[in-house]
Amino acid sequence: MGDDGRIVVEVLLADHPFEGFLDPVRRRAAEFGAAHPDYEVRISTYRYWAETGREDFIRILDRGRVPALVDVFFTETQHARDAVAATGGPLFTPVQRAVGGRREILGEPVVLDDFVDSARRYYSYDGELVSMPFSVSTGLLYANMTMLRAAGITEVPQDWDGLEAACRAVVQTDGGPPHAIAWAVDGWFFQGAVCQQGGLLADHANGRSGRAQKVDLASEELLAWATWWQRLHKDGLYFHTGAAQDWAGTFEAFIEGRVAFLCNSSVMAQSVVSAGAQAGIEVVADGLPRNGAVPYSGDVLGGDSLFLAAGLPPEVEDGALAFLQYLLNPEGAAAWHKSSGFIPVTHGSHRLLEAEGWFADKPHHLEAPKQLDASDGTPAATGALVGELANMHADLVQAMRDVLEQGADPARRFAQATDAAQQRLDDYNRRTVERHKAHWLEAAQLTPRTSDRGPGTT
Repeated sequence: MGDDGRIVVEVLLADHPFEGFLDPVRRRAAEFGAAHPDYEVRISTYRYWAETGREDFIRILDRGRVPALVDVFFTETQHARDAVAATGGPLFTPVQRAVGGRREILGEPVVLDDFVDSARRYYSYDGELVSMPFSVSTGLLYANMTMLRAAGITEVPQDWDGLEAACRAVVQTDGGPPHAIAWAVDGWFFQGAVCQQGGLLADHANGRSGRAQKVDLASEELLAWATWWQRLHKDGLYFHTGAAQDWAGTFEAFIEGRVAFLCNSSVMAQSVVSAGAQAGIEVVADGLPRNGAVPYSGDVLGGDSLFLAAGLPPEVEDGALAFLQYLLNPEGAAAWHKSSGFIPVTHGSHRLLEAEGWFADKPHHLEAPKQLDASDGTPAATGALVGELANMHADLVQAMRDVLEQGADPARRFAQATDAAQQRLDDYNRRTVERHKAHWLEAAQLTPRTSDRGPGTT
């Protein structure tokens, strides 16, 4: 209870390095409190992307006590599912289980069945929605159509071969840029490329049918992507800034006209299009190019979801669940899309935006939902659910830097990355099992066995 007697729902959100990023959520929290005078939603934040942000967040989980709602970056989904409460048992409870089939909570209509399919699949396990998709994104290809038309290209390429040919045409044009394409050296793009080709990063159906025990960072699909990338770089078509995860540097190269193509997050669609217009560039957003030699499976999503703490008092749990429905009702999800750039995560919000003419005026916002909707729904397309995914991304980044900067052989270098990632996953799984066993033993010691009871007891 708060000092004023209201029921307090504590919410921990991931803040982004953009001014006023969470202001819309804070407004929704205030509106919810006004509509439900018995409740107060209190928001605190953490910076996952800060220098020690991930370590700080893991420490929050490992303490075993969390606020009612916790915003979890997608790479930490398995860690959140494995987290143990200080009192024993899971730290979080599945949202769908807590809703329990209700159609409304505290008068707020339940939106669990309205999520776009790709988001619902990613955050579900055994058909049960574990956490609420909140901020969902995917990768997009941004094209400088002004530059492309000068090279005789009128449409954005759809596959790797077409993109490579367009890159060569652009740099060979009189007055063309020194390079043709840029994207950050980031593990997310590796995941996306493997997803597109129907490949798996982990066993047990990418960790979807059981705990992931084995990883493969040197699969046929991953090496196809890495060797194509290596060729673009060797031929001077790909622009490498020399830094890992240089999202800002690649963005600047595109806006300054030093490349004709940029692969970046769909969250940046409005920023890329607006900055391009200010620079006199016509920018078109399209789906990421695909390996045309294999069937397309889907593209991985990014972003984060909201987990519900286990063991809450019933009135607090209902308040948290009701706030989730309010936050992501059609108006709320549409407003979050407009302010943040993340996709409208429910069908209702998409319909609302469409009726308003939002997509007709800003067609670049349609590409991410369209790309995610094209998924075939397989575990490959859904993406990997695996422990230490963030560090696996780091292994991929370092391996690719060695390929680009030192000429390392991709097959050999990514086999080494697999060994490192496997050791890390083995350690993670062992620690997880040991932690769970410790809590099981503690619980067993606190529960009297039949043989320990006195005569005549049952």
